[in-house]
Amino acid sequence: MDPKRLKGKNILITGAAQGMGAAISEYYAAHGANVCLGDVNVVGVEEVASRINALGNGKAIFIKLDVTSRADNASAVNATVEAFGSINIALLNAGINKPKFFMDIDEENWDSIMNVNAKGQLFGMQEAARQMIKQGKDAGPYKLINVGSILSRTTFDDVIPYSCSKHATLALITGGAKALVEHNITVNGYGPGVVRTELWEQLDKDLVAIGKFEKEGQSMDSLAENMILMKRYSYPEDVVGTAGFLASSDSDYMTGQLFMIDGGMVMQ
Repeated sequence: MDPKRLKGKNILITGAAQGMGAAISEYYAAHGANVCLGDVNVVGVEEVASRINALGNGKAIFIKLDVTSRADNASAVNATVEAFGSINIALLNAGINKPKFFMDIDEENWDSIMNVNAKGQLFGMQEAARQMIKQGKDAGPYKLINVGSILSRTTFDDVIPYSCSKHATLALITGGAKALVEHNITVNGYGPGVVRTELWEQLDKDLVAIGKFEKEGQSMDSLAENMILMKRYSYPEDVVGTAGFLASSDSDYMTGQLFMIDGGMVMQ
């Protein structure tokens, strides 16, 4: 990818404090973009922004962002515009998971996951699109990029609320693409599989706690051996190229698409 491919693009990234969000933020900035990093973990996004600014490629700012709050999403969009003059792209990456078997799913588990992963993406899309529409279609094309999952296409018995939330991501992509195309806004996304991040490491501990696996690390190894054609789990570095493609002009004639980055777990 051309190191200046994203130069002049102003991008809001949610869930940017760690894992894939942090890696993609740094990748975007390294390719010339200006990035606004949002997360409830303010210390984390401040550290990521500091690393980006120290390298002197794209510029970075950070903001506290609870994606379940419409007001916070609007503030994050406004912060992007105030810092960089406009918003061209929003990457809706924030997400949580807490595994439970089907009969153990309770209201708190369901609501917390759906609120962050589904409602949070809806609010983020709406508030970014509101500003993009205000800027005018001739200043586009604009891009909304939603992070889904292999569980946008299938599910397992221990992560049903998470899977429901990621099926919602697919609906937001396809429905959003139809709703926003007249404003020169495309909506696409990607679905990671087993990615070794802080989120998965906590998930691995949780799966041991509910009795799905006997010891930590077994979940990733088992899935790599039995379900991933490439026989290895992934890292954030395996995802950034697709995220870069979707943010670049190379994807201008695409909308309503969700791409799997899973080493061959889910076939489409």
